[in-house]
Amino acid sequence: MRRGQMRMSPEARNALLEGLRQIRAELKASVEFPVHVLEAAQEAMDHVQLPEKDATHLPLFTIDPPTSRDLDQAMHLERRPGGGYRVHYAIADVTAFVKPGSALEAEARDRIETLYFPDLKVPLYPPLISEGPASLLPDQVVPALLWQHDLDSDGNVTASTVSRAKVRSKAKLDYAAVQRDIDAGTAAEPVALLREIGRLREAVEAKRGGVAVNLPDQELTLTDGSFRLSYVATLPVEGWNEQISLMTGMAAARIMLESGTGILRTQRAQTDQGEVERVRGLAKKLGIEWKPEATYATLVNSLDPADRKQMAFLSEATAMLLKAEYATFRDHGIPKHTLHAAIAAPYTYATAPLRRLLDRYTGELCVAACAGEDPPGWVLDALPCLPCDMARGKGKLADRRAVDLAEAALLKDREGEIFVGTVINTDAEDDKPKEGTVHLAEPAVMGKITSGVELELGASVQARLTRADPLFSGRHKVLFRTA
Repeated sequence: MRRGQMRMSPEARNALLEGLRQIRAELKASVEFPVHVLEAAQEAMDHVQLPEKDATHLPLFTIDPPTSRDLDQAMHLERRPGGGYRVHYAIADVTAFVKPGSALEAEARDRIETLYFPDLKVPLYPPLISEGPASLLPDQVVPALLWQHDLDSDGNVTASTVSRAKVRSKAKLDYAAVQRDIDAGTAAEPVALLREIGRLREAVEAKRGGVAVNLPDQELTLTDGSFRLSYVATLPVEGWNEQISLMTGMAAARIMLESGTGILRTQRAQTDQGEVERVRGLAKKLGIEWKPEATYATLVNSLDPADRKQMAFLSEATAMLLKAEYATFRDHGIPKHTLHAAIAAPYTYATAPLRRLLDRYTGELCVAACAGEDPPGWVLDALPCLPCDMARGKGKLADRRAVDLAEAALLKDREGEIFVGTVINTDAEDDKPKEGTVHLAEPAVMGKITSGVELELGASVQARLTRADPLFSGRHKVLFRTA
């Protein structure tokens, strides 16, 4: 469901387009690839070798947004004789095209990840590869890393392995259509099983203490020449699909830990007792019951962001989870901390190699470990640098700056107007209790707000727009003050 759509004037639209071009220029994010990289891409396509293992009999399908063509994952779900499930999960084999030391690899190390803007995307690899023979588009035989997960009847993974294989996806599906078919009971069993397995995996996640902060996302889209900024509620099928990816990332982490070489995505939980008590105090202040025996994960997973006070708590309580980091290891030098607190298990990125640099390397380590082979030398050479490489990624910054720009363009020339909003964050912990963040239901804006008095978390406020300037060079292009 989308709420708070607001059309832009032609002037605002032009300002937004120019702003997006400026953001890409500042981030040095170019859609174009150097000629020598494109030549290397063509050479790689002309000489790609398919794996000997043939898994083209598997009726794989993909689930992605309708316009996507760089398809990293395809799956097939089935019941196992005697109970339980088997999940085949094919991941695009980027190394079949991107060879160590090649111009393609060097360019990818510079780009780090695909950047998404509402008017275009800046890809990690040239589209003639990432949207062509490396993509799991339907009806083409492509190289892949084929995972096989066996699950018991409760959704617990009993075995996971991965190997190279040639595969052929049979169908390109999209989230909305899959949701409709599953709800209507008309989905074929391999697709319908996504709900069954996804719900079991969600239950497994909750049991192990995983945290799912389900706040509404702001989405900026360009449709029929018009920009729209809206809140987007995630479809259940997107969560079930994510569970397959998370399951694979956890399996990859386990395999690397057992083999003694790898890279993990780690996150620590808040241990500062003062911060823990502060968050518990916020829950009490907002009228949210937090029973002494209930864990943070149990509480968070029970809250509904549609309730303004619960949404305010969820926005503020993210301080209970510290910033995620990367941990590399080799020769069984396992780091002391291996868990990802939000997932409540060891985890790594492994399922989006066409769009994220790291996944190519974790895939190679897992394939080698499952085959009983030593890790490739080029992966070991890159391992120490990968955390720094990934830290250079610009995806989150590009997303935030694009949304900030859209908010300012949407509200351009409306300074002085009053909007109704909810205080979802305050800066009280920084000794600035009169500053915070306001969430407007309509339009879909989250902006900085100041007040003459102390802001109350979760309170409904009248917010007067004092600034909406797409060209403002400071931190807050949109600024409100309580009326």
